[in-house]
Amino acid sequence: MNAYDAIIIGTGQAGPALAERLAKTGMRVAIIERGKFGGTCVNNGCTPTKTLVASAYVARLARRAAEYGVDISGPVKVDPVRVKARKDALVQRSTRGLEKWLRSLENVTVYTGHARFLDSHTVRVGTETLNGKRIFINVGGRPFVPNMPGLDRVPYLTNESMMDIDFLPEHLIVVGGSYVGLEFGQMYRRFGSRVTIVEMGPRLTGREDPEVSDALRDILAAEDIEIRLNAECLALEPTGDGILMRLDCVDGAPSATATHVLLAVGRVPNTDDLGLREAGIEVDALGYIKVDDTLRTSVESVYALGDCNGRGAFTHTAWNDYEIVADNLLSGANRKVSDRIPIYGLFTDPPLGRVGMSEAEARRAGRKLLIGRMPMTQVSRAREKGETQGFMKVLVDADSQQILGAAILGVGGDEVVHSLVDAMYARLPYTVVQHGVRIHPTVSELIPTLLGELTPAA
Repeated sequence: MNAYDAIIIGTGQAGPALAERLAKTGMRVAIIERGKFGGTCVNNGCTPTKTLVASAYVARLARRAAEYGVDISGPVKVDPVRVKARKDALVQRSTRGLEKWLRSLENVTVYTGHARFLDSHTVRVGTETLNGKRIFINVGGRPFVPNMPGLDRVPYLTNESMMDIDFLPEHLIVVGGSYVGLEFGQMYRRFGSRVTIVEMGPRLTGREDPEVSDALRDILAAEDIEIRLNAECLALEPTGDGILMRLDCVDGAPSATATHVLLAVGRVPNTDDLGLREAGIEVDALGYIKVDDTLRTSVESVYALGDCNGRGAFTHTAWNDYEIVADNLLSGANRKVSDRIPIYGLFTDPPLGRVGMSEAEARRAGRKLLIGRMPMTQVSRAREKGETQGFMKVLVDADSQQILGAAILGVGGDEVVHSLVDAMYARLPYTVVQHGVRIHPTVSELIPTLLGELTPAA
């Protein structure tokens, strides 16, 4: 049996950084990976999708060149083979570099294979049995495949298998009108596919406020993406030239035919085959590992970080999980997950930057609100760039004057939103941000103006 001070299962965002930090203290660390090094973000999440989004943005911008007084002779053509090759090169550089780095670390041993608990301190990997004083689970998640009638009779794609295609679907149906579905839908429309987005709910991105959903729908519709809402009783069946999806929609025909179907209906944690029961590690009804505010599981010596703990589904939350665990264990800190302010982005074009509460969440919490709104048409930087879709919205607590949340849907929104988050962590009154001076011409310079036009919520 190989004895270690720490065993880390998974090489997503949290695992490798934690391995290095523990090893630097002299601990003997084992890190285990059963697939590709880097986890979801590097292999089929942030890195590849945002690389593809960048190619799609260039294609769209090239088609608009005449608006900027630039003459591009002939039609704009997208070569999907070259687009994929660019994406693959970036991914391979990251995964290979990560593996090489991990194998070079002093006090770290890398194991490849599937890990399974034998008990709360013992893990088997292939023919090896490892014992650890502490074990850290960082196994991520995978696409959820619903029990949809007819799904077993037709080929379908997920966000993972989409990474392998080097062709343009003639007509792509995207099942799911949230973040993954909208990014892929817009991306492939810009590449040249006909796209239909099918959402079971009454609006896109149901967790956002309705005005965000409506604006996103308008942005996508302007690019000739068909949106089908209230689509219930979905069923699939093969046809002579593709796939038929039966719908039950308030608007539109009761069915749609396409050449390819992408399922973008959520994710599930990779916890079902780890032997968690043998270790006494509790999970919730959806399979997420139950953790406390310090990311400790129901077993004192075992922690869960990243997507598998249900406390965040982003690369940046996984990294913050690592920081919380490492600082608490090694620096005597008292960091907690509950201190984290939600912040994330939707990388459509234009992007959505979101921080803190939505208006609906703030109202449910009984907050007395001040709200500021500004269309991007009033932002000179957006007008200069010819990208005026979207709006900015900020929420302030009328009693404490602290910023509660913001939604910035517009050019640079994924970056501009960060100009608010530090003030939120510091619990500063909004007037501190309002009175600050910003660079002109930028999108961020309008944040003080936005805060100067707050009005009480009705």
